[in-house]
Amino acid sequence: MPATAFEIFSIPAFNDNYIWAIRQDSQVYVVDPGCAQSVIQCLESRQLQLQGILVTHWHPDHIGGISALQAYVADSLVDAEPLPVIGPRSDKIPQINQLVGDLDQFTIFPAQNGLNIQVLAIPGHTLDHIAFHAPAVDALFCGDTLFSAGCGRVFEGSYAQMQASLAKLAALSPDTLIYCAHEYTLSNLAFALAVEPKNHELMQRLQTCQSLREQQLATLPNRLANELLTNPFLRCHIPDVADAAVQQGAMSNTALDVFTCLRQWKDNF
Repeated sequence: MPATAFEIFSIPAFNDNYIWAIRQDSQVYVVDPGCAQSVIQCLESRQLQLQGILVTHWHPDHIGGISALQAYVADSLVDAEPLPVIGPRSDKIPQINQLVGDLDQFTIFPAQNGLNIQVLAIPGHTLDHIAFHAPAVDALFCGDTLFSAGCGRVFEGSYAQMQASLAKLAALSPDTLIYCAHEYTLSNLAFALAVEPKNHELMQRLQTCQSLREQQLATLPNRLANELLTNPFLRCHIPDVADAAVQQGAMSNTALDVFTCLRQWKDNF
């Protein structure tokens, strides 16, 4: 089935979350539904049927709506099969009924030829964090690991894990569209410009994104090719970025030391 048969759109939730929806005809899968009511309102207004849930990690703003959505589907469909909840092994997400791990593959919308999904383990933000990659539509659902012009905080994992996870994502096709879970672009770009004040691509991107936000439009998704030009956490090997990190106290100009310094700098920016 051609890629044009699929639509990906956002369901805004909370202050800055995006719950991503993947639609084929009247059926839809959602990614990281932290808020059930936002999803239900979308389903009912667009007359869509929820077919499954993809989960990247355990944080409450990503899983808080799962149980209510399971109940909603069970109540609305007679003799319905349990709603597929596909995600990582984690004792903090008991609703998951289809466990997946690094390099696993599965198909959503299987009755309609479907869309192949590849799983990538990307620990660092949390230890259980995974991403869902759909090459046929150039889409990556990466939760809180890679953000537009930034990356997630390192909570459960190590800086080395997070840097390796970002390197794994950076190696995907540059045409890949990054569907991350938060609208953090403007604040991330402000930090990126502090790191690389002479980066002209950054300056242009800031103007574009400011215009989008003034119109209350999302800055997402963004192509990986643009991230490679503007995201400091993917540019630790670039001399200007390494020099800025060393000036901030990085132990050396190695990629890991530069990344560690950048992440700690951003934590207090």
